Amino acid sequence: MDLGAFSVSLAVRDIEASRAFYEKLGFAALGGDPAQNWLILKNGDHVIGLFQGIIEKNTLTFNPGWDSNAAALDSFTDVRDLQRELKARGVEFLTEADESGSGPGHFVIVDPDGNPILVDQHR
Repeated sequence: MDLGAFSVSLAVRDIEASRAFYEKLGFAALGGDPAQNWLILKNGDHVIGLFQGIIEKNTLTFNPGWDSNAAALDSFTDVRDLQRELKARGVEFLTEADESGSGPGHFVIVDPDGNPILVDQHR
């Protein structure tokens, strides 16, 4: 099962303080808008998202349709197909993608330790 590009989304209290800290670790902005309280940073193959007031908990994030540079892939497994496969495997969902839709969509599942996992397709 290919879930897409992986990143860790961090719930931060002060996006600028967090940005400055992660830049000291060698991360650089890849996308986002700090004025809207979100920023995506990258260091080599490692991607993190900083989200102030947008998410409640640190979240594992997968993006079907993107590579690790947020570039569109020609071929990928649609989020609704992933959702159907996970349902067939008995995974419970916190939120679900509209299975009758197409294009952008997302779902959230939670691992046994309470860690949210967001599968978020942007195209």
